[in-house]
Amino acid sequence: MSSLTGHPPRHGSRSILPWLATPALVFFLCFAVVPLVGVFVLSFTTWDGIGAIHPSGLTSWRTVLTNPGLPHALWVTFLVMAVSWAVQTPMSILLGTFMAGRQRYRAVLSVVYFVPLLLSSAAIAIAYKALLDPNFGLGAGLGIDALVKDWLGRPWLAFGVVIFVVSWQFIPFHSLIYQGGVQQIPKSMYEAAQLDGAGRIRQFFSITLPQLKYTIITSSTLMVVGSLTFFDLIFVLTEGGPGDATRVLALDMYKRGWQASQMGPASVIAVILVLVGLGLALLLRRLGGRDAGASQLEGA
Repeated sequence: MSSLTGHPPRHGSRSILPWLATPALVFFLCFAVVPLVGVFVLSFTTWDGIGAIHPSGLTSWRTVLTNPGLPHALWVTFLVMAVSWAVQTPMSILLGTFMAGRQRYRAVLSVVYFVPLLLSSAAIAIAYKALLDPNFGLGAGLGIDALVKDWLGRPWLAFGVVIFVVSWQFIPFHSLIYQGGVQQIPKSMYEAAQLDGAGRIRQFFSITLPQLKYTIITSSTLMVVGSLTFFDLIFVLTEGGPGDATRVLALDMYKRGWQASQMGPASVIAVILVLVGLGLALLLRRLGGRDAGASQLEGA
């Protein structure tokens, strides 16, 4: 029948699909699964990163789990995660909604807002470290006494600087996600709301936010899981200090593995990071409901 209609049989194209997915599967196995398994195996060994690898059972796990610095590093990690989410999410939603407008100047501003994401985290940290220097920074140069502070020498000020710089760099990315989400909302919904006399603020809270439910879940998942890997920016900006005020798990892993040559405990922390990230991702997906993959239009 297919030869009479001129259409090729569909079963042939279906048989090609697995072969097309093979390169992606091989890439995922080589660069995700294999390293993860290797790190898990290393967590049961003793290794200085150069010499021979010696199996040591649960020694590395006991070393990490009984270390009094682990709860503090976990606390700082979750605090950075929660505060950065609380700062980035509302700002990203507002900017994304603003950039979804039709005016030409909004497209130009969208490009300008996206610039921080194109910069290296290490370069951003170096720039802010220089700007915040109490002796030679922006405050001293402009003669503004309010900016002449030991920003990176006091625990809560240093923590605030980390949150500010992280938010400044990553808000553009999440704003782009929300911009796409807002543009998918049917214009007819806003037109109906206008006919009912709803203003822009009412439309935002009654239409825009409910329709962005699954977009918020997606953005929050990327934001929360991504915050577990903050390393280069914090390392260059504060090196985990002052004291251990900004010593997150990823930085603790680096210091144990590369500075203290304790690859076993460092691998344990890496496994903990993976487990925490997986747990948070599953939790956020569950919060989105069992129909998290459904269309945003269900909120209409």
